[in-house]
Amino acid sequence: MFCGYAFTFVLILAIANYNALGIDATSFFVIKNKKDIAESPTLEVTHKLKLIDMKLICIGRNYTDHIEELENERPTDPVVFLKPDTAILIKKQPFFIPDFSDDVHHEVEVLVKINRVGKHIDKKFAHKYYSEIGLGIDFTARDLQSSLKAKGLPWEKAKAFDGSAVIGKWLPIKEVADVNNIEFSLKKNENIVQKGITSHMLWKIDELIEYVSKYFTLKIGDIIFTGTPAGVGKVYANDKLKGYIEKTEMFSITVK
Repeated sequence: MFCGYAFTFVLILAIANYNALGIDATSFFVIKNKKDIAESPTLEVTHKLKLIDMKLICIGRNYTDHIEELENERPTDPVVFLKPDTAILIKKQPFFIPDFSDDVHHEVEVLVKINRVGKHIDKKFAHKYYSEIGLGIDFTARDLQSSLKAKGLPWEKAKAFDGSAVIGKWLPIKEVADVNNIEFSLKKNENIVQKGITSHMLWKIDELIEYVSKYFTLKIGDIIFTGTPAGVGKVYANDKLKGYIEKTEMFSITVK
């Protein structure tokens, strides 16, 4: 009985996460009746879950002004790290500052959702691998990240924790005049704190797809966080964060 209840909770969480991406996750799960769950809670759904595996591929240091504000070294290649799907902040839920950090920063970023499977994708074909553009936040535990960097350790604990990835709504690419000239911004408590334009990226979207597909097979539903401009800063309880592409509101969240 306990196993059945635990499985049901995991299933609900999985469906909520994938629905947050605009994927109708319920269509991936086939459960005949409660007896099936009690007797074999993972038998059929474990197989179905493989159909919606996805990853968040994040790019660091892709805007010169952000590199300068954090006094980082300018990279010769894109800086790449991953977030698991558990990092996705479920829609309509607040962001809770984790208890292991006293300095969580907002980093607003343009997002790209992959719509077909690809590996070793040439830049000239990269535009065929996405049809939607979005906006999100890469929440970063800056104090923890600084400590990890000083020790030469990976950043995942500071970047990939639960709820650290905000994913807003999606715009069809046909509504975007030029993906290499997208203006975007983040408001905190109605004041603009970050503002960027994709023309300032060191590596443009199609170049990023070419680069990351050398190392990772891109799958349907994967999302690329393309980097943040200058203006990152600490968030506090009760802050209201709103992200915009041009004048279109892409997300709105509360910090707790």
